[in-house]
Amino acid sequence: MPSALELAKGNADLIAAVQRSRRLLARKALLAAAASAVPLPGVDWAADAALLSRLVPQISAEFGLSVTQIENLAPHKRERIQKAAAAVGALLIGRLVTRDLLLLLARHAGMRLTIKQATKYVPLAGQIVSAALGYAALRALGEQHIKDCVKVALSVQHLLPPSSRGTLQSTINLH
Repeated sequence: MPSALELAKGNADLIAAVQRSRRLLARKALLAAAASAVPLPGVDWAADAALLSRLVPQISAEFGLSVTQIENLAPHKRERIQKAAAAVGALLIGRLVTRDLLLLLARHAGMRLTIKQATKYVPLAGQIVSAALGYAALRALGEQHIKDCVKVALSVQHLLPPSSRGTLQSTINLH
């Protein structure tokens, strides 16, 4: 399976958005690992839900695909993005991160999260394993969302928002 950078097909704007998103993802995954290391069952689930509910819109915004950004588009552009998101199976693009959506994501990462809970009962080594699994689960979910954003942006030739440095982004030109 290709990485998000490979999917970007050399587009400098998409590559920059992927890199910014991955830096954000790495910070949030470290927080998830720290929460997973807490030996109290349930604390990590609450932390993961809170982290994901903030992380997903931030990653989407890097690609111009947050709920607010999509709502501000012309209706025909909004429809194209929604169709593209459905076509690539992107669960999170242009949607508010709700409790139900978080439960759906948890099912996707189900085995890791179940093992993570079980390891909490093993002193010290269990917390280390739980932290590693928490980090890996959030990284996997975040990386999948980044790939989905790249696929959707490419398929609709979407205009990326201005980067954090204030430079203007260009329209994706595949053909």
